[in-house]
Amino acid sequence: MWTIQKTLVVLKPDSISRTLVWQIIGRFERAGLQIVASKMVAPSVDFFKWHYENIGKLGTRKWEEVLNRVVEDMRKTPVLAMVLEWVEAVEYVRKIVGSTEPKSAVPGTIRWDFAHMSYAYADNNPGTSIFNLIHASANLQEAELEIKHWFNENEIFKYKSLHSEFTR
Repeated sequence: MWTIQKTLVVLKPDSISRTLVWQIIGRFERAGLQIVASKMVAPSVDFFKWHYENIGKLGTRKWEEVLNRVVEDMRKTPVLAMVLEWVEAVEYVRKIVGSTEPKSAVPGTIRWDFAHMSYAYADNNPGTSIFNLIHASANLQEAELEIKHWFNENEIFKYKSLHSEFTR
């Protein structure tokens, strides 16, 4: 039996500054995912550090360098945070988004189509981050934790979309 899930998606500064927001959101909507929360925000350094420390590898010098660079990059413009809901939403969204490293993403995914970057390029160019357009929760536990970090309960809505009427 399938389950309805919620997952967090954050459109990063490279999505915002390259004006790809509506193209990316459209992919999720065309796939049947329902936006149940969204907001444009400019989180603090501490907010982003908490977010990334809870999904990253703590304790290594390399990670600290990467964390600081990522947080700096994430604060270049506001970001658009969303909660998407649908059947097996976490895995479904990850497939639409593509691999974290755009170079490894499958053609047709958001990262393949719009973000041409590799880990090697970033590693060999000091001060360069992986510009991969979007954050998507990796698993259900991460999604639940991240959603609570980014949204208050009263910011998440429940409604029936026309799509849900035809698929349930």
